[in-house]
Amino acid sequence: MYRLARGTGLLAVLFAGAIFGFFYAWICSTMWGLDAADPRIAIAAMQAMNAAVRNAVFAPAFFGTPFVLALAGVFSLMSAQRAAGASFIAAALTYALGGMMLTVVANVPMNLELAGATIPEDLNDAATLWRSYSEPWQMWNQTRTLFSGLSLLLAAVGLVLLGRNPQRSA
Repeated sequence: MYRLARGTGLLAVLFAGAIFGFFYAWICSTMWGLDAADPRIAIAAMQAMNAAVRNAVFAPAFFGTPFVLALAGVFSLMSAQRAAGASFIAAALTYALGGMMLTVVANVPMNLELAGATIPEDLNDAATLWRSYSEPWQMWNQTRTLFSGLSLLLAAVGLVLLGRNPQRSA
């Protein structure tokens, strides 16, 4: 059971790192670049990116992370590694609520609204539309990034704790 705990623990850290990195990249590059662009281009680019992100490469990290974290927690608990198990389960809950659910209730509705918007030809109208989307979207993205980072940290702690006192069972 310890090997399953260790293997899923490593996978959990990888998944948590992937989703944290994805959200983090939006903070420090993508949105800054779009904010610096012509707002008509920013709107069109964001519409395209939001449509493209729903894919088989992104889905495992976004949807699978809480399950892999929870599974690492369960296997850790079954290996008599209570502290590690608790850390992985806390990571799963942190990401599920602060990363995944926050995305579903905050960012996705904004994305859907932007997807249905017609890009204004007037530069000022486009700038107003972009600002009304970008500013709250970035605030919610920063929030989910913090929760995802905390989830990654908890998963890393779980992995460290799992390696400290391994009770190798079948």
